[in-house]
Amino acid sequence: MHIRRVSFDHPDAVKLNDQVQAEYAVRYGDAGDATVMAVSDFEPPHGIYLIAYDEFGSPVASGGWRTQDANGEGNLDGDAELKRMYVIEQMRGRGLARRILAALEEDARTAGRVRMVLETGLKQPEAIGLYMSSGYEPCAKFGYYRHYDDSRCFAKSLRHPRR
Repeated sequence: MHIRRVSFDHPDAVKLNDQVQAEYAVRYGDAGDATVMAVSDFEPPHGIYLIAYDEFGSPVASGGWRTQDANGEGNLDGDAELKRMYVIEQMRGRGLARRILAALEEDARTAGRVRMVLETGLKQPEAIGLYMSSGYEPCAKFGYYRHYDDSRCFAKSLRHPRR
């Protein structure tokens, strides 16, 4: 697998975003994630968007982070918000999401962000499992879905442990 930084409006990013939105629609019975996002949210130094490509050059996984600071939606100064983590169905279970997550965490840490946060839902148990096994812990709700009962928010410190 080759992981590459792309723009959020890159054709492969749009393709994978459409696929994850369709999956959200099936799981939640709605039109997908309604969180407002802009291409500029994922432009360094405010964030990045990554795509993993298979050996044939096909896009198979994605994820990004964007800067968030204290706001009326519950974010805190120094937050990096994880968005659009997705692996196509036939490539799941191969560690791609974990590799993208690690790359995003390192990039956000390098950019000076102090905490990675994410919002997911109860109908995504595999996502919750990934995040909890990667050191994420439940946190106060934030973001667009903070008032939804089936929304779950997680956070992980990006500070290197003291030696």
